[in-house]
Amino acid sequence: MSIEYIRSFIAQDMDIVDDVIREKLHSHVLLIRQVSEYIINSGGKRLRPALVILSAGAFGYSGKFQHNLAAVVEFIHTATLLHDDVVDESELRRNKETANALFGNAASVLVGDFLYSRAFQMMVEVDNMRVMQVLADATNTIAEGEVLQLLNCRDPHVTEENYLQVIRYKTAKLFEAASRLGAILGNATPEEEDAIAIYGMHLGTAFQLIDDMLDYSGNNQDTGKNLGDDLAEGKPTLPLIYAMRVGTPEQANIIRKAIEEGGKDGFQPVLDVIRQTAALDYAKQCAEVEVATAAAAIASLPDSENKKCLLELASFAVTRNY
Repeated sequence: MSIEYIRSFIAQDMDIVDDVIREKLHSHVLLIRQVSEYIINSGGKRLRPALVILSAGAFGYSGKFQHNLAAVVEFIHTATLLHDDVVDESELRRNKETANALFGNAASVLVGDFLYSRAFQMMVEVDNMRVMQVLADATNTIAEGEVLQLLNCRDPHVTEENYLQVIRYKTAKLFEAASRLGAILGNATPEEEDAIAIYGMHLGTAFQLIDDMLDYSGNNQDTGKNLGDDLAEGKPTLPLIYAMRVGTPEQANIIRKAIEEGGKDGFQPVLDVIRQTAALDYAKQCAEVEVATAAAAIASLPDSENKKCLLELASFAVTRNY
């Protein structure tokens, strides 16, 4: 089984999700339509909506709300990207100019707000208080994660534990919510719901660990982002934290200075230390542990094609190069 198989397995559902996205993006305000359509249509893996679809299917749900909730999750994710790129002053995402580079910071922030509020309008239509609770909690936690990451920037004293807290709040929480939503729709037992939520949280953590690793090892044509962006923003990600911890005092000092100064002395000296300390290997091992924990969490769920796809998705999270 491969990621292509998963895509073909849920292709019909994802086409409906795309239709919902297009319909719900409509606004009488032209700039909102332009910015929203630009970022929604600029690619992306659509992993979070896929989780809603696969999770709902794993619990035998055959209604129509999974498509709406998949679109809600994608809108929340897109809103965070719009806000993120403004905060990070990013210029490239998915091999295209970021929305803020093209339309300006003010438009990006305000359209992000529109997508958040549209997502809340859509979740009300499902008329399920549990769904509302999960998504409200998730958006609040994501916002906390964004602020925590901002506080960590240019701080070389951030520990691995601090770093993991940020990615669990900022990234993994939406993976967890997407997985849980499908279980709620499928009337899963509380134990089953918690099991697939744990799967989502560990999958999301692994996904972000690999993302942070690719910032030092990827090909920018594959990743769609500039290599070294995290360093330029002074983000102390796991490869840097580990390299400082196990490196010589001289190596640790190179990393510390790069975090404090946003890598102004260049990317190569930092990359050399990361390679010399095998920091990328360590980050990948941590991601593999997260994926194994994710897979174990859903081991007791009934066997199905959806479950197989969820397990394959976990495998893809650590083997991907984009």
